[in-house]
Amino acid sequence: MEREKEIRSFVRLLDIMDELRQKCPWDREQTMETLRPLTIEETYELGDAIMKKDMYNISKELGDILLHIVFYSKIASEQGEFGIADVMDRLCDKLVYRHPHVFAAAEVHSAGEVVKNWEQIKRTEKDGNKTILSGVPESMPSLIKAYRMQDKARAVGFDWSEKEQVWDKVAEELDEFKAELARVSSEKGMEGGQAMKAAEGELGDLIFSIVNAARLYDLNPDTALEMTNGKFRRRFTYVEQAAKSAGKDIRELGLEEMDRLWNEAKSKECSE
Repeated sequence: MEREKEIRSFVRLLDIMDELRQKCPWDREQTMETLRPLTIEETYELGDAIMKKDMYNISKELGDILLHIVFYSKIASEQGEFGIADVMDRLCDKLVYRHPHVFAAAEVHSAGEVVKNWEQIKRTEKDGNKTILSGVPESMPSLIKAYRMQDKARAVGFDWSEKEQVWDKVAEELDEFKAELARVSSEKGMEGGQAMKAAEGELGDLIFSIVNAARLYDLNPDTALEMTNGKFRRRFTYVEQAAKSAGKDIRELGLEEMDRLWNEAKSKECSE
């Protein structure tokens, strides 16, 4: 019964999409290119809901992303390229092919082996990735991209033999970054600009090494940074609102007073 309900709901969505495409001026004008930024926005909204553990809005945002999948497929079907059935069939075929330990006779003994096999199988596919890292989109945000590239390299054995070794690399990159910052302070003009560029490069190396450390310890750096972003937003907003309650603009507060309110916000969070 539940599967029949799921099928009815999906068919209803397809029927609604057909009507919107025929009768709504806005929906009729959309192209894949115009939908693209909206799809990215919806994905971030889903990410926000997941971070907040807001199940109602997770369900709502998943619906929005599903609508976009159906929308792209509808546009493609009008152009004679592919339809939603092709999207689902290709996905099903890929899942079956890449999980021989479930749908065939292959055996695996850990999630790590599954990932390793997944990458090897992808390279055997006719339309698969041409290189190990080609499956990581260039447009992906830098922090997530660094994590995914490192993870894909790990899947083929390019990794530290012992995870503790990564800390020597982090320390090395930090020292190199500090050295370039010292050059920036001592040089001016054209040479100073070159030193700034070099310092920026070393900062990138440092961040990349920290992302690597996070990965090795099974921590997601994007999730971790987003948690800190949320924490900073809450505490800074508390400082701003406390200043407003006292009849002041936050710009009128001295650093000492802002630090006091910041620690007050921190204490309130810890006690909740």
